[in-house]
Amino acid sequence: MAVLSSPAPPSRRRREGLRALLWLSPWLAGIVLFFGYPLVATVYFSFHRYDLFTLEFIGLENYRYFFRDQRAHTAIGNTLWLVVFMVPAQVLFALGTAQLLTKLKRGAGFFRTVFYLPSLVPLVAGTVSFVFLMNPSSGPVNQFLAFLGIDAPDWFGDPSWSKPGLTMLALWGIGNTMVIFLAALLDVPKHLYEAAAIDGAKAWRQFRSITLPMISPVLMFSAVTGVIYALQYFTQAMVASRVAAGVTDSPGTSFVPGYPGESTLTLPQWLFHQGFRDFTMGYASVLALVLFAASLALTLLLLRQFRAFTDTER
Repeated sequence: MAVLSSPAPPSRRRREGLRALLWLSPWLAGIVLFFGYPLVATVYFSFHRYDLFTLEFIGLENYRYFFRDQRAHTAIGNTLWLVVFMVPAQVLFALGTAQLLTKLKRGAGFFRTVFYLPSLVPLVAGTVSFVFLMNPSSGPVNQFLAFLGIDAPDWFGDPSWSKPGLTMLALWGIGNTMVIFLAALLDVPKHLYEAAAIDGAKAWRQFRSITLPMISPVLMFSAVTGVIYALQYFTQAMVASRVAAGVTDSPGTSFVPGYPGESTLTLPQWLFHQGFRDFTMGYASVLALVLFAASLALTLLLLRQFRAFTDTER
């Protein structure tokens, strides 16, 4: 006769719960100290006029000013442009490059190294070099285009071409994402392609029905991290605009980011300028909350879309 095990006594369950909390305590402490407290403090400061020395409660005035701040609206538009155009371009280019590398029979290791090396270059050095390479008068890129008879644009001096120039810079540094996609593609079982080929499936059908569903978690990871990265886009845009404008950090100089014509002004740059240049920390807190809300909303939207895609494939 089978003996049914009795449930654990409450004291034992409490001990197990406390033991679990003990093991989770470093993570919980990190969440509270580095996420919970900064978020609460940001909300608190957003209702105040704060310049690091004086604190004055002003209610919703910072939020009202946000709706009147045309530069903030321009920064949001530029940041969303990067999310809509730069992130898909990065993901597709990294996926296409990884797919191409899986087909190479010889020299695959060499080309992997070539595509990965740009991601190791420091952001500032890489951006400065890229701006000089695409200089309209002396850059080798424009000289090569002129040799082909193509009227090359002023990449970082023309507002119409500055964001495409930053997108090309982002495509140059897709090494990390490419390596992740390469590992995912090599992990797809070969017998699935062989069975599909026997059934008469062509390359596109195999990619659509086998490759995409098998690498969908990696695709979701790349898209979500790419969106968060684009919403926090700061260093490349700031350095490119300063180099193109010929501005240095010498004493007495003042530079408002966004050259040319505010086309490279992103929300993190405007947040930094308001908080650490103008010292309007209360208004900078409002911009930080807008950035946080946008990151959360877009991440949840992407997760929902990918979940719907995987459910459809099943």
